[in-house]
Parts: sequence; structure tokens; C-alpha cells
Amino acid sequence: MSENAQEQAPGLLRLGAPAPDFTAPTTDGELTLSKWNPDKWVILFSHPADFTPVCTTEFAAFAARQDRFAELNTALLGNSVDGVHSHIAWLKDIEKHFGVQPKFPVIADLSKDVSTKYGMLPDAAAGTAPVRAVFFIDPKRTLRAIIYYPANVGRNFDEIERVLIGLQTADETGLACPADWNPGDKLISPPPSTAAAARQRLSETDKWDVKDWYLSFQK
Repeated sequence: MSENAQEQAPGLLRLGAPAPDFTAPTTDGELTLSKWNPDKWVILFSHPADFTPVCTTEFAAFAARQDRFAELNTALLGNSVDGVHSHIAWLKDIEKHFGVQPKFPVIADLSKDVSTKYGMLPDAAAGTAPVRAVFFIDPKRTLRAIIYYPANVGRNFDEIERVLIGLQTADETGLACPADWNPGDKLISPPPSTAAAARQRLSETDKWDVKDWYLSFQK
């Protein structure tokens, strides 16, 4: 592996590391990730193939929520190893059957460059179709979260939105999201990092709902 912290071996992704950059053809023309919507979050998602049943329902679901993601300062970007013309025909088919128009670009990853860099291929040597993956990339183009799904289970879009809002909320507040957190729920303080701070936390009941020195909720 390169000693350069900016580089990663293909398919080896680390949260908190730079998202692998790429330039690729899409249904909106050529796109370079590092230059595309530079002030927005990006949700990059892969699908096994165009004109497949589960993928079709997922793209319709993304299209139905695209305005909501725009409100959350987030750009959507699809990817598969099908060509541009196949993508265009499929997106028109989705609009016909579901009454929603996908307005986000879809990468035509015929070279499998993007799929390989992001570890979307279960077996790159065999040239198999990309798995269902969701990559959350912040405006600094840092990889913040990844969710993988098997081919026979569609994505949970409430969870995708929840994770995105959770990441944005944690960045804005410096706090963390507990189990089953939803927007509007109480957040958790990071645990104290010294013995003195731990003792002080136990006395900060005016600021926190203190369960113990390491576990404190917002009041």
C-alpha cells in the first residue's frame, strides 16, 4: 500500500479517510467526484444492474426522496457497470411505472474503475455485478459511513436518511447519537478523557442527564 495517506488500495476503504476520487461518464455527462457539488454531501450508491426488480424499486425510492436529500444539502449519485444508453432507458422506464423522475446522475462504470475503487464488486476478478452499497461522503470528500446490502434485500431509505442526519448533527454539535436515535431525540456527550474530567462530569447534573461519568445525555 502507498505510504501516502491520501491513497488507498482498491477496495480497501476506511471511514474518516479521503473518498477515492474518480472521473467517469454519467447520464449527465463526465463527472469528477472531487469537483462535483463541492459544498454538498454526496450519497454514492451502487446497484447490480439496470432493469432488475429490486434495483428498480430502490431507484424509484431515491427519486421520491431526491427533494428531501436536496434539503439536507446532499447530492445523489448512482453507479452500475451498465452503459449510459441502458441507464437512460431504465430511468425513463422508472418514470413511466412509478411516476417519479430520477434527476440525479448515474455513472456508467463499464471500466469497473469506480466499482473497484469503492469495493463494490464481490469478486473483481470474476467481473461480477456491484453489490448494493451506500457511501456517505461529506463536503470535504471524506468517507463517513458505508452500508452494504445483499442482492435480495432492498435498502431501507428511512435508515439512509437517519444516518445522514445523524452524521450532520454530530458534526454540528460535537455530540453523538445513541442507539435507535432519530432526529429530535437526545444526544450523548463524548466521554471525559481524564480522571479529573470524569469526576467533574458527575457533578454537572445541571448541564447533563448524568447516568454515570461516561454516559451523559442532553437535558
